[in-house]
Amino acid sequence: HTRFDELRETLKDLKLHTVCEEAQCPNIGECWNGGTGTIMLMGDTCTRGCKFCAVKTSATPAPLDEQEPWNTADAVARWGIDYVVLTSVDRDDLPDGGAAHFAQTVGMLKLRKPSIRVECLVGDFGGDDGSLATLATSGLDVFAHNMETVRRLQRFVRDRRATYDQSMRVLANAKRLARRADDAAPLFTKTSLMLGLGETRDEVLETMADLRAADVDVLTLGQYLQPTERHLGVVEYVTPQAFDWYRQ
Repeated sequence: HTRFDELRETLKDLKLHTVCEEAQCPNIGECWNGGTGTIMLMGDTCTRGCKFCAVKTSATPAPLDEQEPWNTADAVARWGIDYVVLTSVDRDDLPDGGAAHFAQTVGMLKLRKPSIRVECLVGDFGGDDGSLATLATSGLDVFAHNMETVRRLQRFVRDRRATYDQSMRVLANAKRLARRADDAAPLFTKTSLMLGLGETRDEVLETMADLRAADVDVLTLGQYLQPTERHLGVVEYVTPQAFDWYRQ
């Protein structure tokens, strides 16, 4: 009986999904046994079709599970963790993109355990400021939205509805909207880039400069791994030395 089994059983009992399972992440065993996992809200079917992602896609996914915010808080309480990451599929079929559902889940987690830190890794909500404000003022601690790749490769890697400039605006606006709320806690913003898709070093540096201008607090860099043979192939396996160079 491993921690992997424990997490899997809890998720199954509460009808919850994780991006680890749905995106067929090859590191799932290592992460789950180490106590790291990311809960995926709003079902297992995405309305977008990014070329790097193995999550199921459909223009008409199933309706939201109204019990999911409570079940998520229950799962996290069982695990006894101090930091949780919530992500989701894109739900362009919903008027607010699912922002209220996210905010309700954050509220339930904070109610069950006020000291818990909550990170939400979200889509772009179509760039809608109303949806962004709903989530940015919900009490979360970290607002994360992934750029995924450099400007030149966006249309080859991501769904056509996701653009470089829109993602930059989302990251900048989330922090701005949070500051408008007098009772909102300071909000950290975070994003991620996949390397090994054919980007150049100069393009990565250009993206870093844009993120700094958008006042993004945290940037993570990771190696892209092809989830199935139907998805984008790996152009390059980036060396540890290259990652060290970017960190400097």
